Amino acid sequence: MKMSARNQLAGVIKKVKGGTVMTEVVMQVGDQELVAAITSGSAKRMKLKAGDQVFAIIKATEVMIAKE
Repeated sequence: MKMSARNQLAGVIKKVKGGTVMTEVVMQVGDQELVAAITSGSAKRMKLKAGDQVFAIIKATEVMIAKE
C-alpha cells in the first residue's frame, strides 16, 4: 500500500463495534488505544475483525499539542 499521507500509525484491531451507519474500530497503537469511526459499509468491505493488523491514516488540517 502506497499513500501520500505522512501520519500513518500501524496497529492491531482490539474491537469492532458495528452500527447501522457507522462502525467504531478500536486499535492498539503501541501503548495507546486509538478509536476510529468509519462507515459500516467500509468496515464490511474490508472485513475488519479483532486481531487484524491495520494502519490508521490521519488527515488533519490542524494538530494541537498539550503539555502538563
